[in-house]
Amino acid sequence: MSRFVETLVASAQRNSGENGRGLTTGEPEQPRFRTWGRVHADALRIAGALGAELEPGAAVAVLAADPALIAPAVQAVWLGGGSVTMLHQPTPRTDLAHWAEDTLRVLKMIGARLVLLGPPFEQLSGLLDENSIAHRDLAALAESDAAPLAGPVEVGEDATALLQLTSGSTADPKAVRITHGNLHANLLAMVEAAELDAERDVAVSWLPLFHDMGMVGCLTVPMAIGMSAVKVTPADFLARPLLWPELITKYRGTVTAAPNFAYAIVGRRMARADDGDFDLSSVRFTLNGAEPIDPAAVRTFTEAGARFGLSPTSMVCAFGMAEATLAVSFAPLGRGLEVDVVDGDALEHRRAEPVSPDTPRARQFALLGGPLPGLEVDVVDDDGRRLGDRQVGRLRIRGAAVTPGYLTVGGPLSTQDSAGWLDTGDDGYLVDGQVVICGRRKDVIIMGGRNIYPIDIERAACEVEGVRAGNAAAVRQEAGSRRERFAVVLESRLAGDEAAEKALRKEVAARVVDAVGVRPSAVVVLAPGALPKTPSGKLRRAATATLIPTD
Repeated sequence: MSRFVETLVASAQRNSGENGRGLTTGEPEQPRFRTWGRVHADALRIAGALGAELEPGAAVAVLAADPALIAPAVQAVWLGGGSVTMLHQPTPRTDLAHWAEDTLRVLKMIGARLVLLGPPFEQLSGLLDENSIAHRDLAALAESDAAPLAGPVEVGEDATALLQLTSGSTADPKAVRITHGNLHANLLAMVEAAELDAERDVAVSWLPLFHDMGMVGCLTVPMAIGMSAVKVTPADFLARPLLWPELITKYRGTVTAAPNFAYAIVGRRMARADDGDFDLSSVRFTLNGAEPIDPAAVRTFTEAGARFGLSPTSMVCAFGMAEATLAVSFAPLGRGLEVDVVDGDALEHRRAEPVSPDTPRARQFALLGGPLPGLEVDVVDDDGRRLGDRQVGRLRIRGAAVTPGYLTVGGPLSTQDSAGWLDTGDDGYLVDGQVVICGRRKDVIIMGGRNIYPIDIERAACEVEGVRAGNAAAVRQEAGSRRERFAVVLESRLAGDEAAEKALRKEVAARVVDAVGVRPSAVVVLAPGALPKTPSGKLRRAATATLIPTD
């Protein structure tokens, strides 16, 4: 069996007794705990019930919300030699016709032979029947009395374990092919870099399992090393964000992870909570990744959490991407948020010159640490020449955790060049061995020879009262032309009030001019929830551009 599957089996064997570590689900209404040994036994039973439908190399898609069902289901697929694809989940606001069209394209792209359906998505079985796609009821499989799979199926290190759907903004789906070897390499690297201790650490997470940080970091890693984990759903978190610190308090959580926006939301709410509502003194590792890190949002969270015992040094800023399985770099442990302050004018000409924070147009970037064990990161110019410290260029990664390729609607696509390097698509630089991300290269706004990063515009817009935090997008217009410009599209509860909208647009434009020295061509105000986003919450810039009125 692969080394990854060996870790799953070993974890189950170590945690098969009454005192074994495992997975807690069902909070806050009906908490349920199962040891990893129990999860493994359930996985063997599910694999046995699937029989010939599960075979080496089979692509199996999963559409379910309950982590209690998902955990044994994905392990069952791995034990049977198949690959897992977590389908993006429709929400109450999703256009089901569009979702169905996109999902059918994904299933065809990955060559899925089977879909495992769990609550609340059983009603979609008719759609699958109409398109001759086999499916099984996951809840029924979990209760099956079929003979369990005798043991793991032999697969090689290059066999596909996970087909991670990307959350890009294009219409065409794409899946990152993660091998058993990739998974094993990255989970070991994360264990080492985060100093995870299966006997001591407890992970608490609400992250979606169709996203790499939720699936790999907050479910697969605990399952593989036998670390206790508490898992709720994104819907649980969005309904009551303070459930997150409540669960950390209840279970003495030590490890957690989230995108930057979630720390901002919870920080603001904890600031209004009563003394004694939470006890966060057990937390030692709060990973911040998956989207640009705003130092102000980090400070909002750590300062609010300090009243409840949270150590400010627990914050670990990180760089990750599905193409590296999950993690590329972690900031050094025990140091908390560290920023690099650079001259904004020099940055626009691809130089990261350090300045004091009170310098006009200074820019702050979170330091994201050095590459994890087994990975390399470098920076090159457009001609592929390696750049030195503080020179801004194209970030590349190489190593055992890096995917060999994508599956696309047009067929397989390699990701690495002849030397094994993968272009991340990010602009950034290195300083003292640590990674700094400036922004996505394709989103850079070029005006008068200056490289303006959307994040600077978006942070300036979000500083204006009335703009929803984290819900502003700077969008390129007429890219590559002499008249390249940009617009700002934002969400506000003031949408629909003509006078209030006019004042908000004026203030946002002025704040953006102060920040980057250029006025947006337009400021568009939308109602809350109207900004187009991917299923994992990232802005869909191409779709956002269609919301800008034409001249």
